Amino acid sequence: MPELFSLSGRNVLVTGGTRGIGRAISLRFARAGAVVLANYVRDDASAEALQRQAERDGLAIRVCRADLTGEKGVQRILAALDDLGPALHGFVHCAATGVHKPIEQTTLRHFDWTMALNVRAFYNLVHLLLPRFTEGGSIVALSSEGAARAVPLYTLVGASKGALESMVRHLAADLAGRGIRVNALAPGAVKTDAWRAMPDAERRLGETIRRTPLGRLVDVEEVAAAAQFLCSNAASGIVGQTLVVDGGCRIMSGSV
Repeated sequence: MPELFSLSGRNVLVTGGTRGIGRAISLRFARAGAVVLANYVRDDASAEALQRQAERDGLAIRVCRADLTGEKGVQRILAALDDLGPALHGFVHCAATGVHKPIEQTTLRHFDWTMALNVRAFYNLVHLLLPRFTEGGSIVALSSEGAARAVPLYTLVGASKGALESMVRHLAADLAGRGIRVNALAPGAVKTDAWRAMPDAERRLGETIRRTPLGRLVDVEEVAAAAQFLCSNAASGIVGQTLVVDGGCRIMSGSV
């Protein structure tokens, strides 16, 4: 059974792969045998810390600083993937951005900025990476509860995640015949650095815990394990789905 979940010998791109959930996915995939290219855009300290840990633990992780919303950044990613070899077996899109403001305080600039990374960059990378994908490859887009439910001060991010899940379904239908599976992974509230930008974060996290049947928040390792499952042979029959990892919070009524 363990070999079903192995990622041995697979080349995987993880965008947003040096912090939070993305970092946990990069580490877990590498420990499962994958060669990981972890992308980031700003936080050099986190990227360097991940690289040091990978070197200390003997893990095949490389980091690549690249803005995925611009042509230069995309070309940098493609060049870094060339160094891994001609084949690509997995792509996990964790990179995301957005603002947490009332609608009257948002602008078209906020809209364009959010969609550019959360949706457009995902589409663009899938399009460009298709010739590299081997049969049996897996693409996973990280979504959120805002794709399915209204979350306060989350209009633009939630809308982008809804668009991302729709794109996943359509890409899944288009690519399954080529032996490439596409799915989405939707974590519940996970206490990472991203919550620092959320207004009233501690109260909202506490309310989430209260409403969650599991009685706690899920953590980054649980989300990373689900991502490994989706990219492994164990998930060979899962196509175009959104896997929710939230401790059961979404099945309860109300919102945070």
